[in-house]
Amino acid sequence: MTGVAVATTSQLAADAAAEVADLGGNAVDCAIAASLLTINTEPGVCALAGSAFVTVWAPGQEPITVDGNVAVPGIGASEQIDMASVPAVTMEYGGGISTLVGCPSVAVPGTLAALERACQKFGRTAWRNLVAPTARAVREGFPLSSACHHYLEYSGDVIYGRSKDGFNALHDAAGHLIAVGDCVRIPHLADTLEAIAHEGSELFYEGELGRHLVEHVQAGGGLLSLQDLQDYVAKLRPALTCEVADWTIATNPAPAVGGAVLSAMLLAFANRRTSRWSEDAIRHLINVQRAALSYRIDELDLADDVKQAASALLAQARTGELISRYASASTVHTSAVDDSGLACAITASSGYGSGEMPADTGLWLNNCLGELELNRRGFDAGPPGARLPSNMAPSIARKEGSVLAVGSPGADRITTALHQFLTNFITMDMPLVEAVNHPRMHLELAGAEPTLAVEPGIVLPDISLRIREYRDIGMYFGGVGAALYSPADGFSVAADPRRAGAMMIAR
Repeated sequence: MTGVAVATTSQLAADAAAEVADLGGNAVDCAIAASLLTINTEPGVCALAGSAFVTVWAPGQEPITVDGNVAVPGIGASEQIDMASVPAVTMEYGGGISTLVGCPSVAVPGTLAALERACQKFGRTAWRNLVAPTARAVREGFPLSSACHHYLEYSGDVIYGRSKDGFNALHDAAGHLIAVGDCVRIPHLADTLEAIAHEGSELFYEGELGRHLVEHVQAGGGLLSLQDLQDYVAKLRPALTCEVADWTIATNPAPAVGGAVLSAMLLAFANRRTSRWSEDAIRHLINVQRAALSYRIDELDLADDVKQAASALLAQARTGELISRYASASTVHTSAVDDSGLACAITASSGYGSGEMPADTGLWLNNCLGELELNRRGFDAGPPGARLPSNMAPSIARKEGSVLAVGSPGADRITTALHQFLTNFITMDMPLVEAVNHPRMHLELAGAEPTLAVEPGIVLPDISLRIREYRDIGMYFGGVGAALYSPADGFSVAADPRRAGAMMIAR
């Protein structure tokens, strides 16, 4: 049996990976099995009808990212969305967000296509075996996680009250949100998953299930068409790579923006080597975050040619121009490596959720068209079929014979969480667990003035920024999951305490 190590978001997901490892699965198989489970058992945080990126790096080969990002719907549509009919929601979650929900906010889902294509190209276990643990867990019922409960305290009524089956799955007979640890049973989802296990993604993109989803969305004023689903393809893209110290890091390429922003922060910070978080290093980190996040807002988010804009960002980061120019929710992630040197990192999202669940499917639909802080073009995001912007950045790093898979959930905190982890691990030589657990900060550029959000344990220098100090570490700052394999030292795994993650090592 191949030895495999996995970092993921729950014990159930880690158990799913272990089950697949026992069947002879490799790192990709185990990552897909864990991802399917966490995607379908983290209500509110993620759902199957959303987006996913899968970065895979096999030894001796070039790294690849399978792009399963959501796409703009509307192939064959004769009308545009009536903006006056689109429900808008404002919540206090994450310090306050506004998002659009309902059927008009639903983009063309890509998660299932990406996971199946990664299985076909890189896995060695049958697709039905990868889906089976999730179908079983959903049929038996699963506990509501603390991360889900936290988000649902804000969204449980205003978003997830839009469908009868969805509301009933998350609320008790009196209409109150169920507690952390209470059993969740989502009507019809197990039947849907078992059908997908036997028929594959074809059922979703070309079969009866897809037609049912389209009918629901169109009846609610959305643009999703059967042609959108039939034309959707999970694309294989060469991963974006950069060199930091003696590691090569491969991450999500354009048209997603997360990989470029992460790479720019790594390159800009690498210009100043440091062995600890001194006051000078913290000031530099703040400047790097300000520069890279400002570039994303000013250039990447609205670029007609994201690849060209990303190349310009990396060029500025390498030369130091980036710092001089600018110095003045919902995702889940799984990382897996095996002892052959194969590594896989999967990040998935369904936005803040549309609240829509077509009857008899158990599938919550995404609201990625309405996720305004990422899709700043709104319903004018591009022609049908165009991929929407994404901050997701599942990444893999290699150094001689060692290989590291890593990623994080966290919306616009994904790149800052990963940058700080990789700096801790690569530049400051922290052990893997310490590098994940170390306190983080995130510069918020939305609003009237920049605000530095800071976890406890960071001693800040005297800086001219508004500060928001958190009393405890928390899921706002991401949930890094990292799995490392070294021929000399074997496996090392770290799951972020901010998201109550879980780990698995099968030898």
